[in-house]
Amino acid sequence: MASPATADSSSQAVEKKDPFWAPATVVGLCGFGTTTMIAGMGIASEGVNWGVDNGAVFPMALAFGGSAQFIAGVIMLRRGEIFPGSAFCGYGAFWWAFTLFLSGLTGDKAFGATAPYDIAWFMVVWALFTLTFAINSHYHGAGIAFIFWTLVIAFVLLAVDFGMIGAGHTPSNGLWEATGIDTFICGFAAWYVATAFITAQHHAGKKVLPF
Repeated sequence: MASPATADSSSQAVEKKDPFWAPATVVGLCGFGTTTMIAGMGIASEGVNWGVDNGAVFPMALAFGGSAQFIAGVIMLRRGEIFPGSAFCGYGAFWWAFTLFLSGLTGDKAFGATAPYDIAWFMVVWALFTLTFAINSHYHGAGIAFIFWTLVIAFVLLAVDFGMIGAGHTPSNGLWEATGIDTFICGFAAWYVATAFITAQHHAGKKVLPF
């Protein structure tokens, strides 16, 4: 039978031993990037109708952009990495919230007369959330900085688009296309950084693809 001292030291060793969590960077960036690319293509081609008629965005947003990305954020926070963990949890929640908002699951109010203004302010607060990360993104590489700054622009453009609609104006096709193209580029950049990261993991940490 083990002595009390031995038992105590054994239990302490078990308590101090943390489970190993691999980086969830690839899952988080791909969840964000692929969903954002689909949304960007929809915005550029369908304008204001992309959020209502584009059936590809909502399932992707709930499953990959929302759920998978949020889980990736929790893993990164568990690893003690506050920047990617907070970002992944934040944008995972964004896709859940935005999907619920536009799918009508929140009730008829989502499609009322004030809906365009509601969406515009929704985009404004997310632009501010993104700015928080953008001004600190340069510590995490040029690729990450590019993602966040193009995302700030995307949210600002979306706020302008829906603000114009709320004011009774129709955004031009060119403005919708610019919004969609910037959104797509942001998502593509996230996919690229994820690809570069996992490639580096298979080359002993060497940056085969710059990011």
